[in-house]
Amino acid sequence: MHAIVIGAYGSAGVAAAEVLADADVDVTLVDDGEPGGGLCILRGCMPSKEVLSAAQHRVQGRVDPRLDGDVSVDLERVVARKDDHTAEFARHRRDAVHDLAERENVTFRHETARFADDGVVVIGDERCEPDYVVVATGSTPRTPDLPGIDTVDSMGSVDVLDATAFADSGVVLGFGAVGLELVPYLAEAGEMDLTVIEHDARPLDRAAPEIGDGIVECYREAFGVEVLTNAEEQRVEAREDGGVRLTIERDGAEEVVEADQLFCFTGRAPTVEGLGFEHTRIDPGEGWIDPGTLRARDDPSVFAAGDVVGERLLLHTAKEEGQVAARNVLADWRGEDLETYDPTTHHVIFAAAGVYPYITVGMTLGEAEDAGRDVVTASREASDDGVFRTKNAARGRAKLVVDASDGTVLGYHGWHYEADVMAKTMQVIVETGMDVRDVPDRAFHPTTPEIIDGLVREAAAELE
Repeated sequence: MHAIVIGAYGSAGVAAAEVLADADVDVTLVDDGEPGGGLCILRGCMPSKEVLSAAQHRVQGRVDPRLDGDVSVDLERVVARKDDHTAEFARHRRDAVHDLAERENVTFRHETARFADDGVVVIGDERCEPDYVVVATGSTPRTPDLPGIDTVDSMGSVDVLDATAFADSGVVLGFGAVGLELVPYLAEAGEMDLTVIEHDARPLDRAAPEIGDGIVECYREAFGVEVLTNAEEQRVEAREDGGVRLTIERDGAEEVVEADQLFCFTGRAPTVEGLGFEHTRIDPGEGWIDPGTLRARDDPSVFAAGDVVGERLLLHTAKEEGQVAARNVLADWRGEDLETYDPTTHHVIFAAAGVYPYITVGMTLGEAEDAGRDVVTASREASDDGVFRTKNAARGRAKLVVDASDGTVLGYHGWHYEADVMAKTMQVIVETGMDVRDVPDRAFHPTTPEIIDGLVREAAAELE
């Protein structure tokens, strides 16, 4: 059996490659990346957390009344260090792929691959007819469909991560995960006056309203960001001085927002352009891949993993999808049933420059109720626990969702200081189906996981 992995440098691609290589089938790994290393390492989660850490230190120094002095961020040094670390991480990823290619059953091609027909892939100038193809080409920034967008100079997340200088003011489209992370960076590191356009009453559809409202309040008060909620962008135009003029609609009336720079953090789209699907039976539109089996709906010999699937768009799920896609290739070849990938939601957003991250693990209250579960919930303000006050980080809150019939912990959703470091603990609790009454009511004082203890006590008492 011969399988081709297109996009072998990325997180999903390398995960699929490792499974297939270990199965001792013939594998051709293809990636034309230069230098190569995958989206997360080169332009996503790794470099963004690097630059956010600098803004986080400035925020904590700026807002702590016990400290004196004005700390500024040296953007040139921030970007230089980010580039050094990114190059190192990418080199490690490339070495891992090239080490795989040392095996007798694995070949690596630093080329462009495209479909020429059903079951036919052209790599460079070579025509191949593999038994299976795994597509792991990632995603690209999505440009908003907005009149005038082609006439203005906009910056996306990659531009922000590479920038060593910013304008005085900016207007931001997109207040999802990327916007929530980069807006405080622009405010702190770039010292910009910012206006954010938020379509709904608050960001984060899955979050409890009080968490979304708290984030908006934090961005307004702690970062000086003007967040315009329930607003819809209508059109944009360039000013004569190089700035932008954005027309929005709020409460049935048009308003104009002017700024020196437009930022677009409006999501990502699967990277399918250039793959030659127009020569095949595959229509790579919405839902082109079954998100469970990761098999193409129009061609049983094609599987996909990672952002190109268009579903989860997360690093850890990309790795798991790569493994599942490869195992399903092997299962299909052997005539076995395919496995279904249905991961527990496990998502972290480094909001407020990483000072107040947001995590969501497992079911929300609404999702549990929609699934027919009878639930109890426990909510807690971070300010209820003295440890957050002693660390000068008392914003935020958390919620625990528990099955009322048997005490199973269904979900944890928190926006507070060091919420990110609790994500793994809560993942273990949720995925192992622990009874809330079996979770030890004991944190090592004084530590921020005390917030979990309080929720556990409240939920257990509610069950009793």
